[in-house]
Amino acid sequence: MSFRDDNEEAANLRKPFLHTGSWYKMGSRQSSIMSSSAQMLRDGSVSVVFCVLVVALGPIQFGFTCGYSSPTQAQIISDLKLTISEFSIFGSLANVGAMVGAIASGQIAEYIGRKGSLMIAAVPNIIGWLIISFSKDSSFLFMGRLLEGFGVGVISYTVPVYIAEIAPQNMRGSLGSVNQLSVTIGIMLAYLLGLFVNWRVLAVLGVLPCTLLIPGLFFIPESPRWLAKMGMTEDFESSLQVLRGFDTDISIEVNEIKRSVASSSRRTAIRFAELKRKRYWFPLMIGIGLLVLQQLSGINGVLFYSSNIFANAGISSSNVATFGLGVVQVVATGVNTWLMDKAGRRLLLLISSSGMAASFFLVSVAFFLEGFVSEDSRFYSILGILSLVGLVTVVISFSLGVGAIPWVIMSEILPVNIKSLAGSVATLANWLVSWIVTMTANFLLDWSSGGTFLIYGIVCAFTVAFVSLWVPETKGRSLEEIQFSFR
Repeated sequence: MSFRDDNEEAANLRKPFLHTGSWYKMGSRQSSIMSSSAQMLRDGSVSVVFCVLVVALGPIQFGFTCGYSSPTQAQIISDLKLTISEFSIFGSLANVGAMVGAIASGQIAEYIGRKGSLMIAAVPNIIGWLIISFSKDSSFLFMGRLLEGFGVGVISYTVPVYIAEIAPQNMRGSLGSVNQLSVTIGIMLAYLLGLFVNWRVLAVLGVLPCTLLIPGLFFIPESPRWLAKMGMTEDFESSLQVLRGFDTDISIEVNEIKRSVASSSRRTAIRFAELKRKRYWFPLMIGIGLLVLQQLSGINGVLFYSSNIFANAGISSSNVATFGLGVVQVVATGVNTWLMDKAGRRLLLLISSSGMAASFFLVSVAFFLEGFVSEDSRFYSILGILSLVGLVTVVISFSLGVGAIPWVIMSEILPVNIKSLAGSVATLANWLVSWIVTMTANFLLDWSSGGTFLIYGIVCAFTVAFVSLWVPETKGRSLEEIQFSFR
């Protein structure tokens, strides 16, 4: 029985939510009637980059959601008469919504495709931002935050998986890190625009990324690996051809993907007892471990409440300093994008987590010493600068590895027959810990800024040990090779 016959029933039951488009099925003889822009898309590298840039609008939305609470805290508390506890709930509800989205994300992406799941994620994001913009009390504020959180939860799983599945192996790391680069751009935009507009207008501006994402999805192909798994052979080969270029021989990659899908299709569901096998539990442990440690590092606590942290450090223009932090994060993540396929994932993770640990310890010492120094003294100002430098170094270190690489590795190492379930569990774990960190950050900072950063530093030190002992290098290997290595 052929590959197509094996999956004919699945193909009839599961069609792409969005049509993959017909422009990329045109043969070379028809190229003369295509416009110059369409002709550019027929080049493999240009086509892949274009697809990545379209789906990157999702992570920009993700980042805008993360950055929104920092420049708006004082305004929202004042306008809606909220307590600090209520605003902490508002800040953390995005994580609660994202947990629900994470639970559903794997099955949604598996059933209707990667593009379809991004379309579904965009709609609640748009509605959520509009509800926040027109909120008159905390109940509507909370409802809007939950809706946008749900969309972000689906985006956070689907985008890295889509990018990993369409990218050639020599570009997969760099293109995969565009996901985190886009998140940082979203955060920076929230910080920048928050300097000039009030919180209601800022919420309206939050609608833009997903509003642009929806039409963009109609101009990119579906993931070839998902199409292959669904038995849509013609669409699968057409999608892969345009992603690699019409002059590229894709026969080797087509056969490799077909063998991988055929192997996984022999048993589409696994029993719980089989998770004890190393080929399943080891990559799942690595994926969940990295995503949990990413959030336990406290980065969301730093980013969500950076304005307050800078104010407590004695920085007068705290919102401007926060925007500067966003710019630094974008630049550092851009460097990571360039280094990913050169230095490798493992080395960057070790450098990143080590830098975070040292920086957090530095900030912790600075805050502890401020408690014993007069605010009028010159040494107090020096400590304020020291804490600012430490936090900037934390963000730079995070952006060089811990920010992007856990999502890249998660999308690379999970076996294809448990990817939807395992990916949802890993994403859920990430958002659950993110919610705990976001919910507790304000209270911990009120308790002791120095103690809070000391805790975050210890977690980062543990991350160094975790990566050293268990995380493999995936640079320069195909997805099929990576997953076969765990057998």
